Amino acid sequence: MGEEKVVEAKPAVPMILRLRIERYRGLESFNWLPDPHVNVIIGGGDNGKTTILDAVGLLLSPANSVVISDADYWKRAPEGEFIIEAVLKLPPDTGINEQKKPSWPWEWDGNKPVVPNPDDEETDRKEEVYVVRVRGTPDCDLAYEICQPNGEFDHFSVSVRRKIGLVKLGGDDRNDRDLRLIQGSALDRLLSDKSLRAKLAKEIGEKNVEEKLGDSSKKKLSDLDTQFGKQALPINLGLGLVGGQGFSLNALIGLTAEKHDVRLPLSSWGSGTRRLAALEIASSNQNEQPITIVDEVERGLEPYRQRVLVKELMAAPTQAFITTHSVAAIKAATSASIWYLSGERKIGKLADATSPHMMKDPEAFLSRIAIVAEGATEVGFVKFLILKAVSSTPLEYGIWVTDGGGNDPTLQLLESLAKSGLKFSGFADDEGRAPERWATLKTALGGLLLRWPKGCLEENVIEHVADNDLEKFIADPDGDSGERLRTLALRLKIEEKSYAAILAAAGSPENVRKLIIAAATGSVPAGTPEDQKKALKSHGKTWFKTVGGGFELGSKMLAFGIWPTLEGQLLPFVNAIRQSVDLPVIAELPDE
Repeated sequence: MGEEKVVEAKPAVPMILRLRIERYRGLESFNWLPDPHVNVIIGGGDNGKTTILDAVGLLLSPANSVVISDADYWKRAPEGEFIIEAVLKLPPDTGINEQKKPSWPWEWDGNKPVVPNPDDEETDRKEEVYVVRVRGTPDCDLAYEICQPNGEFDHFSVSVRRKIGLVKLGGDDRNDRDLRLIQGSALDRLLSDKSLRAKLAKEIGEKNVEEKLGDSSKKKLSDLDTQFGKQALPINLGLGLVGGQGFSLNALIGLTAEKHDVRLPLSSWGSGTRRLAALEIASSNQNEQPITIVDEVERGLEPYRQRVLVKELMAAPTQAFITTHSVAAIKAATSASIWYLSGERKIGKLADATSPHMMKDPEAFLSRIAIVAEGATEVGFVKFLILKAVSSTPLEYGIWVTDGGGNDPTLQLLESLAKSGLKFSGFADDEGRAPERWATLKTALGGLLLRWPKGCLEENVIEHVADNDLEKFIADPDGDSGERLRTLALRLKIEEKSYAAILAAAGSPENVRKLIIAAATGSVPAGTPEDQKKALKSHGKTWFKTVGGGFELGSKMLAFGIWPTLEGQLLPFVNAIRQSVDLPVIAELPDE
């Protein structure tokens, strides 16, 4: 027999099983069941990613000195209060059961906490959890509470919050604070030397600081001492340490390190170094396994340092929450759970089926709304359409158009996203396959999905070109028709490449129109010899089978008066995109 493999038990660590946020900043109502390890939140700007991390930071704050204002309330209305609530799995060493007033556990059913049933057998009992929350009261005060299963509320003490542990890596200003001995900073909590102020006061008080003054300043101080004596005020004035409300000498003390043989404050080093230093101090301040939150992991860090930090977080047994807009960080998060926060403030876990596309075009998952267009022509056409619809650069609104890589891959990607509860947009042809799946997707996405009732994009535009406009329609953006006329002549098997010859050979404008559609789509007629098929398929790129060609097709839709015919289908799609980025509905496409 071989040796029995010993599996090491994972250490018990604090863990958020459910997070509920009500009326906090820009989140009116938010519910989330995060995963137990590393949770990476991506999405467009101003969707609420930082707010989620700040909510966790406020709930588990290791100090009672946090100040809030009306801006922390939904629509700046403190009378409505805000609530940040978490269902926590807590190991015994957090002291949750060692308080003067006991906290009773709930049971976790996988989605919500439930009141324990005392009649349950031992084998039927579920995992024990605790429900804690912080409320922003109408007076802009914070009330920390433990929610008991009997409906009562007890105080959620700072001592328990500290034992749970929180490592927070936020903005640069916060990092600098944690590098100083400011009250409540990570460095202050780590060193915990309450007597330092008195020692410093005594040390400085014994120094004749006034001797360091210039002669002019010394005379002014001496004159002031004389004036004090005349008014029967204290005399023998000097300079030394003085106190006062809000003043802390310790705040002037911070970490220093040598750089080029000169000892400099660590706060003067690069922002990336300051962020990592603050993270190390906060980590050293924890006795057990703290929950970690890192907002914008890429801030101040080069791509290689981003990858190192993400890998370190994944290697740790603790729960972590990260926000990022960095491609390098996302690609490094190989074992993390990737969550997308949409513009509707809905969060969904990206399924494995989306991973290949995320690696190919991560920008699609870092935008406010991504439009999955099935091919290059559709990408260009949609870019033109959205450019007209928002009268500005779509990227400024967080709108991104991505190539789905074909009709079937586009359907699969959109289905995967929809199953995650996320609303992306789609733009696709009707190729006659999977009608039921497309119908289900349409129900989920509504106006955000445009799928032609029949046929492809080129067909739906070109079939409405007027007979008298066909010759002008053929010309490319430079006014050249030669290459495109050649594709038509080849399909008609004639030598003459003029429009007149093509019209004569085709027999009617309607037949020319059909011929243009065939060339533009790269279709191959039945019975075509194998050695000629590749050449016929390549005709599409001569026409509109590129991003630039799709953009040209969109501009021709307007230039040749086709828009009114397609407006009923395209305008609802345009407005759905506008609404997804908080722009109002429009009644018609702008002229400019």
